[in-house]
Amino acid sequence: MEFIDRLLTCADCGGEFIFTAGEQLFFFDKQFKNDPKRCKPCKSKRASAGMKAGAGPAAAGISRTETRTECSACGIETTVPFKPTQGRPVLCRQCFQAKRTPTTGALVTAAATADMVAAGSGGERNSVGAELLAAAHSSQA
Repeated sequence: MEFIDRLLTCADCGGEFIFTAGEQLFFFDKQFKNDPKRCKPCKSKRASAGMKAGAGPAAAGISRTETRTECSACGIETTVPFKPTQGRPVLCRQCFQAKRTPTTGALVTAAATADMVAAGSGGERNSVGAELLAAAHSSQA
């Protein structure tokens, strides 16, 4: 399909503006059905006027979902910015931050790794898990 520059009339100021072949190709690629109604100066004026009226998604009519729920870790009532999914834990801000904060020191990490290896083998400790756990505990003392 070949595009050629077209002359359009602005809906706001009534002036004429060129709808270039490149812009038409962009509209075609994005599958836009309508031609632009406004020239670039009127479009930018309209956009800046909309931003001054209010800022953020709430001004645009988009509301955030706030759900009251109970923290899975500590049990306090909290509000979260999403609708919780059944079967997934929901944490309050304090528990979430505590979980996110990385533990310091390789010894704690080694002990945690040993515990995971031991737990992952069906309750039986394999030799690697036992060695890691023993090494972590002996170096902490």
